[in-house]
Amino acid sequence: MAVNFVTVDRETPDLFPASVQEYLPEDHLARFVVEIVDRLDLSHLVAAYAGTGSRPYHPAMLVALLFYGYATGVFSSRKLALATHDSIAFRSICANTYPDHRTIADFRKRFLDELAGLFTAVLLIAQAMGLLKLGTVSLDGTKIKANASKHKALSYAHANRLEEQLKGEVEDLMRLAEQADNTPRPAPLDLPSELKRREQRLAVIAAAKAEIQARARALRGRAGRVRTQARRARSPSRASCPPPAAASSRPTTRRPTSIPRRT
Repeated sequence: MAVNFVTVDRETPDLFPASVQEYLPEDHLARFVVEIVDRLDLSHLVAAYAGTGSRPYHPAMLVALLFYGYATGVFSSRKLALATHDSIAFRSICANTYPDHRTIADFRKRFLDELAGLFTAVLLIAQAMGLLKLGTVSLDGTKIKANASKHKALSYAHANRLEEQLKGEVEDLMRLAEQADNTPRPAPLDLPSELKRREQRLAVIAAAKAEIQARARALRGRAGRVRTQARRARSPSRASCPPPAAASSRPTTRRPTSIPRRT
């Protein structure tokens, strides 16, 4: 019975290009991060770009990119830059723009102190909204050594201790990012020049497939010959069988049996 599969069509373009808002479900963490960052006061970062002749990336986008990456375990600037191409969540945050790794690393180094305060503000807002985790970052205050009673949990002192814990979380994230950027870059995967165009890739794939199939046929033929040889080795050959006894040409000397005479 034929199966009616869902059509996979990678060639037909979208008649109506999708908005980046359609990339992710409503409750996705990347949406949440962007919405919080867009409500932070970034005027001091924006003012730092005054008078520049080029068109820089907006600080709000880079802050959201860095925070979402760190909160989901992506610390290297190179990996963040790659994710803007490979990951739907990162593409949504960057609105289909692609800052390179140098831009991301320079932004982090230039505004290191400001980013620490902004990241802490994001965590505090999320914690005040009742979230227990934001990505990999714990917000429930479990690391605080204090009385866990409800009255204590709502106290001003507890809130201050919680803010200090979240600042420590941010320091850990920034330290991991620094380590990741200082780690020697692994050798990149470099496609041969003949594989960089789709038509050439398809021809090379077809040739490689034909070679693999020919190799498989040769292996099957070799295995068949080995099985034949093994079967012959197990069966006795004619040369090893003793020859049949030759019929004697000499007349027999046995007397015929005498028939008793009737009286």
